[in-house]
Amino acid sequence: MPAWSDFFADRTRNITSSSIRELLKLIQKPGIISFAGGLPAPEVFPVARVRECCLRMLDEDGRAALQYSPTEGYQPLREWLAAGMTRQGVPVRAANILITSGSQQALDLLAKLLIDPGDRILVEAPTYLGALQAFNVFGAAYVTVPVDEDGLRLELVEDALRSGPKFMYILPTFQNPAGVTLSRERREKLVRLAEKYGVPIVEDDAYGKLRYEGEDLPSLMALDCAKRPEHGNVIYLSTFSKTLAPGLRIGWIVAPPDVIAKLVQIKQGADLQTSTFNQRLVYEVAQDGFLDAYALTIREVYRQRRDAMLNALQEMFPPEVGWTHPGGGLFLWVTLPPGSDSRQLLELALGEGVAFVPGDCFYAGDSDLGRRQMRLNFSYVDPDRIREGIRRLSAAIHQHLQVAGSGSRV
Repeated sequence: MPAWSDFFADRTRNITSSSIRELLKLIQKPGIISFAGGLPAPEVFPVARVRECCLRMLDEDGRAALQYSPTEGYQPLREWLAAGMTRQGVPVRAANILITSGSQQALDLLAKLLIDPGDRILVEAPTYLGALQAFNVFGAAYVTVPVDEDGLRLELVEDALRSGPKFMYILPTFQNPAGVTLSRERREKLVRLAEKYGVPIVEDDAYGKLRYEGEDLPSLMALDCAKRPEHGNVIYLSTFSKTLAPGLRIGWIVAPPDVIAKLVQIKQGADLQTSTFNQRLVYEVAQDGFLDAYALTIREVYRQRRDAMLNALQEMFPPEVGWTHPGGGLFLWVTLPPGSDSRQLLELALGEGVAFVPGDCFYAGDSDLGRRQMRLNFSYVDPDRIREGIRRLSAAIHQHLQVAGSGSRV
């Protein structure tokens, strides 16, 4: 009898495990301080509000909440999201919105819709690992453009667009993993270039509500709508995972109706629909301005944790190590000096009782720079443990740099 792997489809060769998910398995032992996952702080989850809304929903309309519902999503939730997008300068209707099982499913559905084997996708370097996983399944190739403190380096984008990418995948606000934000000037220029070259943008806005300093910037979709009232060159996706609770697995896509119609057909083959119960629950929880008030709470908690990490880095890290200063989101990005290796550093760090994600897994191809970078999450751990975790990581870095400087392998 042949092995089951002999029956796997050819496209499964492109599927690999998430480095982050595999790492999270390794750090479950007591005493490890984890900066690895992109996890919200569970102690601020609105448990009481969710309990209250669950009971009211079951009492008032429990049978409907437990029944199948349309693939497009719960109509009141779609209308509520459309109204919110309209207030942000994106005049859309419920027909422009598809509810998904988290924004990760949105990426999977868009990959099925847009990518043929060998299609080039323009992505940032570094970029979100989950997007690369979704795109790789369908045989994507990549054109990469590096980011700096102001986001995607626009002076390099036009040459990349001349190579003919199918679309651009961009995280313009508090980017995962680097934490950087695309400036207003660069956003406007990127939208103009997308229109000039006829290359659509997939805008991933998972972290836009988590701003701790500075002024809000318009989404790429809002800038596109200002020039294209028919709403055409940007597909937008977001999620409640970072602003409410990831366990509910509710995200959404905003796109022209003909795109939504085809995505609905694709989603029907995937899961028929996103959980009716969870969609209704999110809608109930969000009413009466609760979600806006809750966002203020989590922004303050995460701002304190970001500041705790930045202060500890400034105090404890060697001067030759650099890092980003994110204005929001959940992550900052550390760059080690030449000759370093963040995967070797991770072994030392785990020995010290602290974990992070090595930077190379966030690149679409091999990257010498990525091999000496790492992502740190500050939202999950309280300030005291952040400080202790950075102390442990600093000890590992000092040890690593001594070995790297001697020319020996760790």
